[in-house]
Amino acid sequence: MNIESLKINKESWEKSAKRFYGRNPLPEYGPMAPREEQMNLFGKVANLKVLDIGCGSGHSLLYMGERGAGELWGIDLSENQINAAKTLLKKQGFLVRLFQSPMETNPGLPLNYFDVVYSIFAIGWTTDLDQTLENVHSYLKPGGIFVFSWEHPLHSRVKHEEGSFIFNKSYQEEGPYDHEFWDTQAIMQQFKVSTYINKLINAGFKIEEVIEEVYSEEEDLQRHVNRWYSFEKAQLIPTTLIIKCSKLQFDEELEK
Repeated sequence: MNIESLKINKESWEKSAKRFYGRNPLPEYGPMAPREEQMNLFGKVANLKVLDIGCGSGHSLLYMGERGAGELWGIDLSENQINAAKTLLKKQGFLVRLFQSPMETNPGLPLNYFDVVYSIFAIGWTTDLDQTLENVHSYLKPGGIFVFSWEHPLHSRVKHEEGSFIFNKSYQEEGPYDHEFWDTQAIMQQFKVSTYINKLINAGFKIEEVIEEVYSEEEDLQRHVNRWYSFEKAQLIPTTLIIKCSKLQFDEELEK
């Protein structure tokens, strides 16, 4: 866990929380990505215990609550995001347990407890992916599912210049980077698709689905003009990586 990067990112999010209020929550997984109603990755969540990693303003938890989830839990690095989530969910009448904490540490969450853990466009903010996945695995019941989305690793490797798309960085290059399009300094993590998959397997997960498809509607033509996620670029490079996996059952662990 990189304490300095966490400090930088917390300060950045405290300043940016209002700008990202309600931005791309479930049923969205990311810009120009398929939505939950198309993929049904969670299935029925009625009465299930769910945990949101990087819960932001709480809108994804609201989505789960409206679909009858039994318990709503969330964790986020930003105090402003946690306060926004508390206000939103209380206003809608939902009981929620929220923790202001980095995802790399367990702030007091129960172990082997949750049916569903998910993270919508937040996992790339971790400073320690191995520890974060180990934590998620420990929170889930055997057989529980983990779904996350993040910017596709190819997306930041390709740049649009003078009408052409060129590779400006190697896909093989992994590790922390200072995002050039963020308003304030922000340290994110770059990993290959294979790295995510292998680290999930090593943490004790079974991969269920990997989604890289691009889905766009007419409104996306205007919504993403001249932005980091452009419609033109999405025709060549996926914007979003979505992975669904499950915590291995005890007997499956013994067979490994």
